[in-house]
Amino acid sequence: MTPERQLALDLHADVAHLTAQLIDIHSVSGRETALADAVYEALDQLPHLELLRDGDAIVARTRLGRSERVILAGHLDTVPLPRAAGSRGTVPSRWEDDVLYGRGATDMKGGVAVQLALAAGLTDPTRDITYVFYDHEEVEASLSGLGRLARNHPDLLAGDFAVLLEPTAGTVEGGCNGTIRFDVTTRGRAAHSARAWMGRNAIHDAAEILVRLRDHVPATVCVDSLDYRESLNAVLIRGGTAGNVIPDLAVVEVNYRFAPDKSPDQAEDYVRALLAGFEVTRTDAAAGARPGLDHPAAASFVAAIGAEPKPKYGWTDVARFSELGIPAVNFGPGDALLAHSDDEHVHAEDIRSCLQGMSSWLGT
Repeated sequence: MTPERQLALDLHADVAHLTAQLIDIHSVSGRETALADAVYEALDQLPHLELLRDGDAIVARTRLGRSERVILAGHLDTVPLPRAAGSRGTVPSRWEDDVLYGRGATDMKGGVAVQLALAAGLTDPTRDITYVFYDHEEVEASLSGLGRLARNHPDLLAGDFAVLLEPTAGTVEGGCNGTIRFDVTTRGRAAHSARAWMGRNAIHDAAEILVRLRDHVPATVCVDSLDYRESLNAVLIRGGTAGNVIPDLAVVEVNYRFAPDKSPDQAEDYVRALLAGFEVTRTDAAAGARPGLDHPAAASFVAAIGAEPKPKYGWTDVARFSELGIPAVNFGPGDALLAHSDDEHVHAEDIRSCLQGMSSWLGT
């Protein structure tokens, strides 16, 4: 049976227990409405915030006339629940000593709980704050609630600096790599495998693609003092029709994770040069984001947190803020390596430490 929400969210509860409340409301992508309802109802009790809801995305803002505005963003949805019997990263949540298990514990109910605790506790912050809670992050980009807000209400996403509370184990991760995918195709001629000389084997011809990718040495690119490690890999191969037919078509899917000094078009040029002579079709792309750590708000944030910033190798929604001209970093509780795992969990003290760091920066 799917767990349903029974109680209103208590935004003044211990932030780790607030995280458990969030986990207990089923919120797999496409089914975030119950959680969005709970978040909206809780925020609607806070008179110092303006509220807007667009579908299952919610924006709450202070309007104090401060000289800077900071955006704190997090997604409400999770990936599907684990299927393996005995998995602890499911719903409802469970505690084992000070460790909280459940789907979304790492990605990213702890970060959302920190947002909500700040929204309730900071009535007079030193900067104006925009809190963004959005749906459909764990699915295709076209469904993103943050993307929908950017299209429908771009004025509400205006700001000087943004923090995406994705799990970073309490370390500031600046910007993110971009990602781009290609289908690299070889074409042959079908024939009976007993008379292979009558055809041309497209799968065999794809071997050169794999050799070039195998021998490629990925670059490490310094962008705004952070070293972004690139990667270029074959991630999927399709080809062949039957066990007795020489294949006349083979497709190698290639994924390039590129440093944020490049645009998607520049990344495409790079891959086409490496795979010159082959039929290359771009199928998907998302730009990266420069870290923007030289911005005064970013610099003050890094100083307040006190951890040495690191690059973000994977793609995150900081790139959407970068497209809007807003420098952004990733910072939140939990180990990103546990995200989506069957025993997804977070330490209570990590959530509390994240809240303390954010409160110190925004409240003093």
